This record gives sequence, structure tokens and C-alpha cells, in this order.
Amino acid sequence: MQKKSKPKKSEKDSGKILKTKKLSQLEFEKKVLELSGKGITSEKIGEELRRQGIHPKEYSKKISKILGEKYINPDLKNVEAKLERVKKHYEKNKQDKRAMREKDRIFAQLRKLKKYFKIETKKK
Repeated sequence: MQKKSKPKKSEKDSGKILKTKKLSQLEFEKKVLELSGKGITSEKIGEELRRQGIHPKEYSKKISKILGEKYINPDLKNVEAKLERVKKHYEKNKQDKRAMREKDRIFAQLRKLKKYFKIETKKK
């Protein structure tokens, strides 16, 4: 009977981090843009890269700078999603006064965040 060979360090073993060679700056940027095409936020892109053994700190550009115009602040994204959920609920349940108050509160929170990040708001 043959001996079982030990898995190499570069192979992924149930959640362990891969060891790979260092990518060039251009390859790193391509990898970030590829992951952003899947609709992943910059934080999740960083986590995914670390799982693949690529450490973003080793490269000169930040992930958010690489994404440039595509970059949406995750705080804003989460608050906008929450506002949409509450609006949808309130449309179905007009008698829900607490949901109406929550909708107004979240809208104010979104407006403050947009002002903080200096993003133009659309007038309705």
C-alpha cells in the first residue's frame, strides 16, 4: 500500500488561507475589478483576497480607490437598503404608525450620511 501524500501548503484545506506568489500591481487591480463585478463591497473584496492569500496592504492602491466611481460607501448602501425595506412594508401596511416613524427616522439618517460624505441628494 502506498503512503498518502501530505497536502501542499498552497492547497486550500477547509477554510485555511492559501499561500500564493505575489501579484503585480496591475494583476491585483484586475482581480479587484473582477470581484467588484460580482457586486461585492470593498470590505468583502478585501476578505476574499485575504482568503486567497493576497494581502491588499502589500499594494500601493486602496481597493476603494481602484473601484473609483463604482465605489459606494457600505454605510450608505446598508441604510438605503433598510429604507427600501421599511418603505415596502409601509406601502403594504398603511395603518402601521411605527413603520411610518421608522421610515422618517431612516430617511433622516440617510440624509445625514449623504451630507457627511458630500453626496448630492435627488429632490423628489
